[in-house]
Amino acid sequence: MIEQDLPGQYIDDIEDLISPDDIKPRERYENKKNVTVRAKKQKQRSQIKIKSDEEVDDAKTLRAPIHESVIPGTQKVYIKTWGCAHNNSDSEYMAGQLASYGYQLCSGKDEADLWLLNSCTVKNPSEDTFRNEIESGMQNGKHVVVAGCVPQGGPKSEYLRGLSVIGVQQIDRVVEVVEETLKGHSVRLLQNKKVNGRRVAGASLALPKVRKNPLVEIISINTGCLNQCTYCKTKHARGDLASYPPEEIVERARQSFAEGCCEIWLTSEDTGAYGRDIGSSLPELLWQLVEVIPEHCMLRVGMTNPPYILEHLEEVAKVLQHPRVYSFLHVPVQSGSDSVLGEMKREYCRKDFEHVVDFLRARVPGLTIATDIICGFPTETEADFEETMTLCKKYRFPSLFINQFFPRPGTPAAKMERIPANLVKKRTKRLTDLFYTYEPYAGRVGEIYAVLVTEISHDKLHYVGHNKSYEQILLPMRKNLLGTRVHVRITSVSKFSMMGDILDDESEWTRCDRRQEDKRQKQQNIESLKESRWQKLHHPYLGIALVIGTLAYVIHLLTRLISSSTLN
Repeated sequence: MIEQDLPGQYIDDIEDLISPDDIKPRERYENKKNVTVRAKKQKQRSQIKIKSDEEVDDAKTLRAPIHESVIPGTQKVYIKTWGCAHNNSDSEYMAGQLASYGYQLCSGKDEADLWLLNSCTVKNPSEDTFRNEIESGMQNGKHVVVAGCVPQGGPKSEYLRGLSVIGVQQIDRVVEVVEETLKGHSVRLLQNKKVNGRRVAGASLALPKVRKNPLVEIISINTGCLNQCTYCKTKHARGDLASYPPEEIVERARQSFAEGCCEIWLTSEDTGAYGRDIGSSLPELLWQLVEVIPEHCMLRVGMTNPPYILEHLEEVAKVLQHPRVYSFLHVPVQSGSDSVLGEMKREYCRKDFEHVVDFLRARVPGLTIATDIICGFPTETEADFEETMTLCKKYRFPSLFINQFFPRPGTPAAKMERIPANLVKKRTKRLTDLFYTYEPYAGRVGEIYAVLVTEISHDKLHYVGHNKSYEQILLPMRKNLLGTRVHVRITSVSKFSMMGDILDDESEWTRCDRRQEDKRQKQQNIESLKESRWQKLHHPYLGIALVIGTLAYVIHLLTRLISSSTLN
């Protein structure tokens, strides 16, 4: 039977189907707590009569197979992530749970049964790529599950209709969402997690993980923020500040080192605001973490906005000087103009930012400060942009993230009159040209650094290590080098990195893999225990033997003495 378009067949809202006299869903399902609706079975292609170009496109789209039951280990899942370190950590947690349940994680799209796409809502291009990836998956007959800030911040988007959604605070339920999606169902979990009526930071930090880099653990210490930036869509997804308890974060760090990590990244939408909702603070957390970082392992502090770091500058400076903490901080300024900062509602002025940079640079030797700039904010005048240029000229930031303004739907800035696109591009180019006029690593050839090697370069030709200032140093790909701390001499420099030669013999490399230390310590403990048990077991018998030996010797002497007397 061919369906026909009839008046009233398509409605704008499901509520249009319900009259006041109808039975309420609560009454209908009050005794059925777990009701799952199976999607209608797809019609055979031979039964479909093509009437329009749109229907032709639909007919060309492969249908994802519907699984009556899901046996762990028989389906493959492909995971793709956009955005920040927080998003990457969420993907690692979801991958860990799926792998623990038996699903096979694959790097190839084509071989996967289901695509799990974890999105970022900061910029229009990343959302456009995310949307295109969804369409690609659907056209190739893949089941698609979406996660991250895009569906959380805009769940009613047309292109998300009918898809399963995992909210940013519901990543611990990824297994059930994937299972139901493979069965042809659509599941949406967007609720906030609450304990005793109070919103918490999210899923447990103790969940299993499959790390993109086995040597680096990313720990999200809080979610959301205290700001109301007029251009930011992430606030719509992550919400207000909610911090994890310090003891949970510290325990996660212990667990990570025990699993072989040698570097920890702390991440959130604003690490500087950590703890304000639970009576703690970032410095308090950092000092607790320093106590559990093994020797030769390192900690990197994530992005912090200027307002919430100002009152902690003294303590933060002390922590950044610690030998197991990178002398690195990411402090996004976004603009050098107080007028623009006010329109952005950034809650600080240029002098506040300069105070942060000057204070920390004066007290932390070799400190690296990274920052962000938005070019072309709607109210930015030429004079405003010149202030941004002078700020960047003054500090010559070695790491400068330059972004064009993108109007994100639902934000106050999206309603402001935009600057002409060609002017925005011109300003972006001017700032980029300024950035390339200086060499952060000039004069470093011949310098010697201790470097922790944790990554492989994008071109797969070098290992990547970082010195105390978290400066990138490329090294030859020698066997067993990953996860070690070595001394290197700089041989050449470029705009973004340095090249080095390893000075130590392999026997002198310091391995940061905590598991090896644990094995050695365990073996030492076993040997000590054996020795102790042997001593306890044999100690009384040794005493008896000594007494018997002494008596035998005395008897022997007496016997000789008696024999001599008799002969005489």
